[in-house]
Amino acid sequence: MRVPTLFAVAIALAAACTAKPGQRVFTLQGQVLSIQPAKRLVEIKHEEIKGFMPAMTMPYEVRDAKLLDGLSPGDLVSATLIVESNGVYLGEIRRVGSAPLESPPADPAPAPAARSGFELLEPGEKVPDGHFVDENGRKRAFASFAGQPVVVTFIYTRCPLPAFCPLMDRHFAALQHQLQTDPSLSALHGRVHLVSVSFDPAADTPAVLKTHATMLGADPRVWTFLTGDRDEIDRFGSRFGVQVARAMADQRDITHNLRTAIIDAHGNLVKIYTGNEWTPDQVLSDLKSIG
Repeated sequence: MRVPTLFAVAIALAAACTAKPGQRVFTLQGQVLSIQPAKRLVEIKHEEIKGFMPAMTMPYEVRDAKLLDGLSPGDLVSATLIVESNGVYLGEIRRVGSAPLESPPADPAPAPAARSGFELLEPGEKVPDGHFVDENGRKRAFASFAGQPVVVTFIYTRCPLPAFCPLMDRHFAALQHQLQTDPSLSALHGRVHLVSVSFDPAADTPAVLKTHATMLGADPRVWTFLTGDRDEIDRFGSRFGVQVARAMADQRDITHNLRTAIIDAHGNLVKIYTGNEWTPDQVLSDLKSIG
């Protein structure tokens, strides 16, 4: 699947010449697994991107839908990956060959718990308890947050895509700041708690989460980070629609979606935000509506 070295170097040098301020540009080499032209997405199983991320299978956005013209599952491609502060996308895709798609194993391993068929929570339903460990290494039941509205999201600290987990971190930092300083939110001051749950407990130990929280300026009175048993986390997250897939050969290879939820002071689900298009102002408006 590897593109000849001289060709890859030429692409990297060309990409570097066209990088704009605030951008990072990398060469991505891999195989197309699926294409969604209407959403301008292409799913690629790619090799390690040196200096950025390990080998991984991810859907990538293209700004120009014409880049997907002529591509088919199985195509081997070399693409220009452009990383900005608020997103990542493919700026160029070159087909360099084709290969059969890998067939699933005859006796596949059990699907990750996050895909195990638990029914999704509906607004008004009681959020189940879960048992975790916080960034200080203390055992923490999710029920311990009862009595205050909670905003919960799911992340992992090694996520390299700016518009995924790092964006959730930035949104929560903005929520914390507004909750602590905005006079118009005085009714919410000291009441709302933010919770970030890592679905990568193998890497996100309490010490790692503690460092991460410090880097984000998280106030422990307002914002808590949780880790714990992987299966427990997957079961809990699945009720909110969180889907996590980890490669059997390398648990660092994580594919996931994004879910963020508001839970009221009685522990009932109020709302689930899908993806990354919600804003802190939207969450604050919804929090004010529940009193």
